[in-house]
Amino acid sequence: MNDAIAGRRLRSQLIARQGLRRPEDVVAWQGAVQAQEYEPAKWALGLRMRDGVVAGDVEHACQSGRILRTHVMRPTWHFVAAPDIRWLLALTGPRVHRILTSYNRRLGLDARTLVKGTAAIEQALGGGRFLTRAELGEHLHRAGVALERLQLTNLVMHAELEAIVCSGPRRVKQQTYALLGERVPKATAPTRDEALAILSRRYFRSHGPATIRDFVWWSGLTVADARRGLEMNRAKREEIDGLTYWTVGPARRGATRDRLVYLLPIYDEYLIAYRDRRAVPHLSSDRRGDGGEPVTFQHALIIAGQVAGTWRTTPRVGAAELDVVPRRRLTGAERRALEDAILRYRAFIGSPVHPERS
Repeated sequence: MNDAIAGRRLRSQLIARQGLRRPEDVVAWQGAVQAQEYEPAKWALGLRMRDGVVAGDVEHACQSGRILRTHVMRPTWHFVAAPDIRWLLALTGPRVHRILTSYNRRLGLDARTLVKGTAAIEQALGGGRFLTRAELGEHLHRAGVALERLQLTNLVMHAELEAIVCSGPRRVKQQTYALLGERVPKATAPTRDEALAILSRRYFRSHGPATIRDFVWWSGLTVADARRGLEMNRAKREEIDGLTYWTVGPARRGATRDRLVYLLPIYDEYLIAYRDRRAVPHLSSDRRGDGGEPVTFQHALIIAGQVAGTWRTTPRVGAAELDVVPRRRLTGAERRALEDAILRYRAFIGSPVHPERS
């Protein structure tokens, strides 16, 4: 792993810089933020915000619709800023549709069923209603579109990609859906070239230095699109260890947090948003975490830009237990920095956390 690249990415991703005030500004800075698991994804935003932010601040942004959680760029959940959702779907949705075509065919979701089902979903959500996926399934059944669980999942994803539905306010721990047209005010749509320029600029400024393959993996777009986006943004090119990396715009100004240790959530952009693995931080002697799972798919303990172990929380009565599993002996300075990282996480979730380190 190139330590210089790790340090620069920590700063460009706002992990090692004074963060932003609003969670939706973090999402817009990143372009989009992967968000399969909702609670850890909120911490991914909190990490990149100014000290003192709490989970409720991120929750309120999601509940009010300033941040939306939907499928875009790839067939996976992402946080997107509300003003960006339409042009992001227009830019990346067609390629996600093509990826899903074979899955839909195997599930028996033909074009007629997709059209009829989407129309029924649109009718069910009309008038400002917010419904869970299961409730949408009940409406579909009454409309003569009876679907199995996976069929329903893909139909709702199709409706998202068609810019018909988006996330509504969460109901306890369940996501609801809303009509995009009712949830987000319409805005002037950029052309495809303009949208491509915006997305590539946001990625390479917030994730750089990064390669073309990195952007293609992250965005779901083509190599030609990536090259066009870099050209429009007059990206800066540099050769590092035999690979070509790109950045866009000046380095972000602001005070450096200057922390040694970070507790990153599962699927964090610092780990998941790159295809060229040579510059992705990992355990120097073991790229896999506990139980044989890739570290990318666990909460990661980051020390000096590198993955140095994993962590997890276990709910307990009146508190949560935080279990940190370093893969090597920590120095005194690292242990003190870890204590600070735990305090910061505890302040964010607003709940006592008892550290239990292996």
